[in-house]
Amino acid sequence: MADLTIALDGSPLSLDAVESAARHGAKVAVAAETTASLARGRAFIDRLASGGEPIYGITTGVGKLKDVVIPAAARRALQRNLVLSHAGAVGAPLAEDETRAVMLLLAASLARGASGVRPEVVETLVACLNRELHPVVPERGSLGSSGDLAPLAHVAACLIGEGEAWIDGRPAPARDVLARAGLSPLTLEAKEGLALLNGTHLQAGLGALAVLDALRLVKLADVTGAMSLEALMGSYVAFDERIHRLRPHPGQVATAANLRRLTADSAIIASHRDCTRVQDAYSLRCMPQVHGATREAISFARTVLERELGSVTDNPLVFPDDGAVLTGGNFHGEVLGLALDTLAIGLAQLAGITERRIDRLVNPLVNEGLPPFLSPHGGLNCGYMIAQYVAAALVNELRTLAHPASVDSIPTSGLQEDYNAMGATSALKARRAVGLARQVVAIELLLAAQALDCRRPLTPGRGSAAAHAAVRRAIAPLDGDRYLKADLDAALALVTGGTVLAVVEAAVGTLE
Repeated sequence: MADLTIALDGSPLSLDAVESAARHGAKVAVAAETTASLARGRAFIDRLASGGEPIYGITTGVGKLKDVVIPAAARRALQRNLVLSHAGAVGAPLAEDETRAVMLLLAASLARGASGVRPEVVETLVACLNRELHPVVPERGSLGSSGDLAPLAHVAACLIGEGEAWIDGRPAPARDVLARAGLSPLTLEAKEGLALLNGTHLQAGLGALAVLDALRLVKLADVTGAMSLEALMGSYVAFDERIHRLRPHPGQVATAANLRRLTADSAIIASHRDCTRVQDAYSLRCMPQVHGATREAISFARTVLERELGSVTDNPLVFPDDGAVLTGGNFHGEVLGLALDTLAIGLAQLAGITERRIDRLVNPLVNEGLPPFLSPHGGLNCGYMIAQYVAAALVNELRTLAHPASVDSIPTSGLQEDYNAMGATSALKARRAVGLARQVVAIELLLAAQALDCRRPLTPGRGSAAAHAAVRRAIAPLDGDRYLKADLDAALALVTGGTVLAVVEAAVGTLE
């Protein structure tokens, strides 16, 4: 997708566009009409900045200092001071794709013309993206209100030649990195420092990537769940379309449809069609209801994120055609925090039911005659015993991440900002939840493939068979104990790289 160009023309960004720029090197361009719109807004701000009327962040200080009028000669210095004083985020730096997502969303919001920045500000952000110049942005310090102030200040600091940027995988002075890329530091004019700091771009950028990853992961959980179902001699009766028409939640219906397709033509299931077992355990039978609930959580988060990708979250906002500058609260991230907390809860549920299937695969009390811990030579060998321990530990951590951050608020700025969203914490939790859940699903993939080996010569359904074959091309069957982490890492690579999902969809068609 590196040859794709994303035009900043004021329209909403798509999730796919965010991923293309963040992860696949898509170029970004400022549309001609955007440049003209920015110029009109800037002319309006320049008129306001030359006057004496108190206007938040333009002729006055910010936060609790909103009533301090700044002398005209010092208003340029105010913008630089805002950036430097707010660049106090801490913790590990954002990953490259996350930084690029944040920068793209910031540029797109400013390009909508309601922030009053010069075209040069948006063009410099775009130039940094296109030349792969990435600021070092510590991930922690945003309250999710007044925008993601502290992290965004590190982006802004880079643009003015302060702080650090990455070069050859190492942090270096931003001024040096700008020079190497052929760019000059910006000198911020009235309103521009504030416009770069306000906005929900860290929350939305991380959230957009997390939603995309979760959409793929829930499909893959259907695949690994189908493999476990077959390995555990389960039935597909519970996925009958007639059942789900009577409770038509879209996520539930989609999961049931996927499971029917994945297990189609299963000789394993056909082999015990007339057995006396009445019904399967919940972790098998209720996959549509639980995986489907995760799909509903993802859908909610996706809907919120897609709206945010077309929004302007600065303050104050300028309306040059109306001759108005209005102070509001579009920077407040409560809706994003709620959506991303819901996403984390959904992922915890998905991983939780997946771990229960993992246990059934290795547990001789309930694994339908499979070798204990899936080892052909149990006793001398422990097989995949510890893989279930690892999954349980990951699910335990996921459940702590399911506690919502967005219900909390700690006041700041002398009680001027007395109800904060904490949505940035929700975004960081959601990102972490995706990674943990992905590892749990990878463990099920590994163990279910081993369990299907034990059912030979019976063959699984078309989808399960394709997934099993993909695993076996990368990981040999477990005969005797070996270095376990190598198996876990290889399974995770198959999941992260999209290999398994791709071969399965080639076999059965695109999953819901």
